[in-house]
Amino acid sequence: MTEIDILTKQTEGAYEWTNKLIRSIAFDKWETIPAVVESSISWQVGHLIMSHYFHSVMVIVGHQPDIIQKIPLKEYDGLFTNALPENATGKTNPQDLLNHLAVVQQKSINIISALTPSQLEEKLVATPTPHPIAKTKFEAIDWNIKHTMYHCGQIGMLKRIIDERYDFGLRKSD
Repeated sequence: MTEIDILTKQTEGAYEWTNKLIRSIAFDKWETIPAVVESSISWQVGHLIMSHYFHSVMVIVGHQPDIIQKIPLKEYDGLFTNALPENATGKTNPQDLLNHLAVVQQKSINIISALTPSQLEEKLVATPTPHPIAKTKFEAIDWNIKHTMYHCGQIGMLKRIIDERYDFGLRKSD
């Protein structure tokens, strides 16, 4: 298995775990912001759309016109990058967010799987905002996986507070 195969598989796994949690939460609970967490599912999903695009698309191959046409990135940037979750409340539709997340995740996986091993050590595509963690394409993709799982944990906590615990199929039956 090559390094590209491993990064692709790890990215797919991080997305799969996160998506399982997200899809298990009814849309009518997506805007709930518990005081103890101060976030919402809508904000988390919007943030993941932006972070997947930045960490595993834009700094890897540059802006992608097909994504720009499908997803309101500028609007989402204002709502989900550094803004407080309450500022995004009522401004998006959960189904649209879920659809946009799927689009950017598929693009991300397509880009990662098409890279060559030598491209992993290349410097990132220059962006107006420097990458906070990575200097190379490998580091950006690696960070995308870690960052996704970090937010998967936040989504898991949110689900437990606003809905019920999600067991990922790990509970033993009695």
